[in-house]
Amino acid sequence: MKRFYQIVLFSLAVPLWVNAQSVDSTSSFTLDQCIKYALENTVNVKNARIDAQISEAKVKETRGIGLPQVSGSVALQHNQKLPRFFSTYQTAQGFSGVDENGNPNLDVPGVQPTDIVASQNFFQLKSSGNASVTINQLLFNSSYLVGLKAASTYKELSYKTEEQTQIQVVEAVTKAYYAVLINNERIILFDNNIARVDSLLRSTTALNKNGFAEEIDVDRTKVTLNNLKAERLKFLNMQNLSLSLLKFQMNYPMDKPLAVEGTLKTLQVDEDLFNEYQQNWDYKNRIEFKVLDTQRKLQELDVKNQYSASLPSLSAFANLGYSTQSPNIGGLFKTNTNLTDNGRIGPDKWYSFSTYGVSLNIPLFSGLQRNYKIQQSKLALLKIENNYNSLKQNIDLNIQQNTTTYKNSIETLKSQEENMRLAEKVARVTKIKYEQGVGSNIEVTDAENSLRQAQVNYYNALYDAIIAKVDLDKAYARIDPAKYTAAQPQK
Repeated sequence: MKRFYQIVLFSLAVPLWVNAQSVDSTSSFTLDQCIKYALENTVNVKNARIDAQISEAKVKETRGIGLPQVSGSVALQHNQKLPRFFSTYQTAQGFSGVDENGNPNLDVPGVQPTDIVASQNFFQLKSSGNASVTINQLLFNSSYLVGLKAASTYKELSYKTEEQTQIQVVEAVTKAYYAVLINNERIILFDNNIARVDSLLRSTTALNKNGFAEEIDVDRTKVTLNNLKAERLKFLNMQNLSLSLLKFQMNYPMDKPLAVEGTLKTLQVDEDLFNEYQQNWDYKNRIEFKVLDTQRKLQELDVKNQYSASLPSLSAFANLGYSTQSPNIGGLFKTNTNLTDNGRIGPDKWYSFSTYGVSLNIPLFSGLQRNYKIQQSKLALLKIENNYNSLKQNIDLNIQQNTTTYKNSIETLKSQEENMRLAEKVARVTKIKYEQGVGSNIEVTDAENSLRQAQVNYYNALYDAIIAKVDLDKAYARIDPAKYTAAQPQK
């Protein structure tokens, strides 16, 4: 019996423990943790990081062009029918040899010595084998030297592009995080407002039962309470969407719960922030400017590369190997003739050969193609130079727009914060007057509605100010992804 109770107790305890574990499994993130998670898991950042690794491999690939290029080959070949050898009859007789009596092997009556004949191939056996190693070493090539610089610059561009992607991710995650945080505060406010109006409803109902309040006052208070509950439900649904957006920006699993840590009390929006940002401001701080500057370097190297194509190139080569011939394939792997090699003639075995030298390539005339390629490359560089002015104008306009938006949002926030404090004061005083019998229920209901609207306006203004702050940080190149990563690759 005791054993039975132990089993029952265990069966009850396990589900409770599992449920507690599932509740505790909800991940809670601060803003920095959200950004760090996004920088490690977002697909765009991963791909940008892979592109940077590809650029490193590209640099090594380019360097490898200047190292010795070694290739080996082995070939076995059998000619079922060799091509005929065309020559004069006199030449053919000379190559055909003589028989055992000293007479030419090729003796055809009636044929003149100068006649052209097609005789059997005296110079090649049907089967042949060849095994060789070819070595090429680049000695001088101007395009190769330019290519080394271009590969390093391409690597630099890949890292700049990765940083640009990271900045975009930090911006998107920050905005999504604060949307969730502000909605959390709104829900808490709605809970407080609902509790306050519910208390008012209970007191109004009690007054109505005692004849000190009309039934319409009770109904009016119920309407206010129902509206608050409906708006709270709407914000709960908005909060679910905000969390989904944050998960998406972080590349966080959609089916896993996520909560954010933080409070708006620690958030400070400095109205004089743009004055600090304008000190020591330089266009080169913007990532777009850095990317364009690197693209210009690449295009300048392309112009040099087009010019270097007209310069000579020098390389060394060597070819080492072994070869043999035989009447059949099987004969390639054995020696059929018992003969001692005397330096001029030897047995049918594999003999070594070697070739080496230096090759100089001098471009003389390319049909003016090279000139037009240089012209195209220079024009492409001119387009990039023109983009500098356009980019500076865009940055100036972006800074001006975001500074104005930030100033306006600060003024709006201060105004809405004051309105909310006044609405809270009016709602508190109106309720006290109503409870003391010197105020009306209509005044209380209107004050509660005004307070709710003032709170909504305040948090809307606060969110706008936060977004304007993030945009201002981006405009002045104040978003630094490096502080969210433990280690940065060598750039």
